[in-house]
Amino acid sequence: MTTKHNAASFQAGETVVYPGHGLGLITGIEEQEVAGFKLELLVLSLDSGKVTVRIPVTKAKSSGLRKLSEPAVVKQALEILSGKARAKRGMWNRRAADLQERIATGQLTAIAEVLRDLNRGPQQEEASYSERQIFESALDYMIKEVAAVNQVTDTEARKLIEQHLASAPRPGRSAEGTAAA
Repeated sequence: MTTKHNAASFQAGETVVYPGHGLGLITGIEEQEVAGFKLELLVLSLDSGKVTVRIPVTKAKSSGLRKLSEPAVVKQALEILSGKARAKRGMWNRRAADLQERIATGQLTAIAEVLRDLNRGPQQEEASYSERQIFESALDYMIKEVAAVNQVTDTEARKLIEQHLASAPRPGRSAEGTAAA
């Protein structure tokens, strides 16, 4: 009985977030027999139809599969981008692992924190290769979800995100900003 209830929470045609993979479209809910058990599976189309994933309905929640964020969560995530970056402490490999874990949660606010903490300005000119890779990965996730929730193009979502990142205080810029004001 619980599987029917869980299946009802996700519907074919619905756009969802699958952590570690980004946005997906539920193309159907099907039943398959595996090792003598009937399983109800969500069929997800990821990466614009290039990849199809089947997730047992009973495992949807534990896999981290979730509905798109509410507009209020998108607003909160955008506000996070404008905030002050967390101080960079510790070795890069540990920080990188932490940043990757936050992205892997698939939670929009966690991804926004990663972008905020790695933000180095318009071209990311001072960032190392691995920092840029993590930044771009987080940016891509956020663009896709913001675009889907706000019903705008990826380009418009990118501009919105970049505007918020540009308004964030950055070391070296705050002194010039107060002198000019």
